[in-house]
Amino acid sequence: MNDTPVISFEFFPPKTAEGMVKLHAARQQLAQLQPKFFSVTFGAGGSTRERTLETVLEIQAHGIVAAPHLSCISATREEIRAILAQYREHGIRHLVALRGDHPSGEVAASDFHYASELVSFIRQETGDWFEIEVAAYPECHPEALSAQADLASFKRKVDAGANAAITQYFYNTDAYFQFMEECASVGISVPVVPGIMPIYNFAQLSRFSAVCGAEIPRWLRLRLQDYGDDLPSLRAFGLDVVTELCDRLLRGGAPGLHFYTLNQAGAISTVCQRLGL
Repeated sequence: MNDTPVISFEFFPPKTAEGMVKLHAARQQLAQLQPKFFSVTFGAGGSTRERTLETVLEIQAHGIVAAPHLSCISATREEIRAILAQYREHGIRHLVALRGDHPSGEVAASDFHYASELVSFIRQETGDWFEIEVAAYPECHPEALSAQADLASFKRKVDAGANAAITQYFYNTDAYFQFMEECASVGISVPVVPGIMPIYNFAQLSRFSAVCGAEIPRWLRLRLQDYGDDLPSLRAFGLDVVTELCDRLLRGGAPGLHFYTLNQAGAISTVCQRLGL
């Protein structure tokens, strides 16, 4: 097992006061695990920009590194330049740079088409100020024409200046380890941290997976379906599945784990305790 695995957590900006209270509680609980950083998502077309910054600053105020997501689709160079300047003014030094998705029903003009272009622009504008994370897809991006094309896309992001990568979530460890072999074969050596999605609700997980292209293996799908409306049993089973997944990844040499929290801490804390983290 990796002796010092890097742990990080993703939050989304709350829309309500109640949601902010829930996020505060999750942040306090997960901070006890001493993560490298908390990331905060950026809505389609930058739709949560102000709430993203607000959430990042709240996290930073408690002495934890916070990394805002920054998506470039539907954005101009001037808009991205202004956001970068704002982040620098607040002492933010860690970013998750993504292409992002178009807002629903909207196709706006954009100066960027790929995340590699965004990474390159950030480096041109700010040098080494930011530590930049990018996305990786062990099971291939849903829009990729082929696995080879997807790997080439990932390499362009790394060559543009990415420091590390976080993967889309998956439940098949072979996909990750095969992907890492392919990365090594083309000279990619940055850390690639597996993204981990806890299992809270089968219908919700199915929706997420249909959109992002993450495979739910047939054996897992059928077991989750069997639980029906018995959420306590489903979540207990999900804890076992995710703990085993993380254990295999760390024992196989993964540099750490990045948890998609959905602004909840309980299940993730349990997984980390089971893993001795």
